Amino acid sequence: MAAELFTTSRGVTLTQLPDRFPLLNYAYTTFEKTYNCTPGVEFAKNHPMIPIALVTIYMASIYFGSKYMATRERFDLRNNLAMWNLFLCTFSFMGAMRTVPHLLFNLTNLSLEQTMTNISAHDWGDGACGLWVQLFIFSKIPELWDTFYIVARKRPLLFLHWYHHVTVLLYCWHSYATEAPQALYFVAMNYSVHAIMYGYYCLMALKMKPKWIPPVLITIAQLSQMVVGTSVQLYSMYLYYTKGEATNLNLSNLVAGAIMYGSYFALFFQFFWNRFIVGAKAQAKAKAL
Repeated sequence: MAAELFTTSRGVTLTQLPDRFPLLNYAYTTFEKTYNCTPGVEFAKNHPMIPIALVTIYMASIYFGSKYMATRERFDLRNNLAMWNLFLCTFSFMGAMRTVPHLLFNLTNLSLEQTMTNISAHDWGDGACGLWVQLFIFSKIPELWDTFYIVARKRPLLFLHWYHHVTVLLYCWHSYATEAPQALYFVAMNYSVHAIMYGYYCLMALKMKPKWIPPVLITIAQLSQMVVGTSVQLYSMYLYYTKGEATNLNLSNLVAGAIMYGSYFALFFQFFWNRFIVGAKAQAKAKAL
């Protein structure tokens, strides 16, 4: 007998992947399939100052933490760092397993425009996919802890690192509060890249550098994410300007996202160029001497 479809608190009856492919029911929990995301969405809408307060505390912690560490020996924390990266890798992999299939199904069954403009609450905003989208949004808060290991271990703190953490938290919160219909692209991509990236960092912390994953591939994956992210935002802006509010898109979210992804691409490309192009030439020249 077919499972009963989940009806959300907004009165929307969702058809989720396990409903379309019954074998997937064995891979999903009832808690996931019947998860109501509305309280989390309302929380984000009603508390816009929380992310601002958090990034303010974050930046102050970096400043005072760096001042403190300047006068003392570095902490090792290698095992702690490995466990932290393993946790984030596992979490990101699980999130990718819930969001990527949903996005791929939409891409093969809906028009490109529909994947970016359909109301999220009518598609992926609740249930299993909605749960992992919500976890993704609020995970940007504990992810700030990444920087603790850089400061405490007295590693170089790049502008790219803290700028990314600050802007991604602010943007994700705003996207969730405005229920941005194009956001599933960003969630699925970020989960996927982070699963690989944090897995690589975990092995590096354990001094088990995987030779079968050249570090340049991690940066290329990040750059690819920024290219797709910028493209999604630009196309969404085009849809907004040609069809207006009927697209369910939020103009301020689109502009902020385009600026954010565009700046990420520029910064990651600069990092790629300096490390893998200029750096490689310098190493080759040094070996030749």
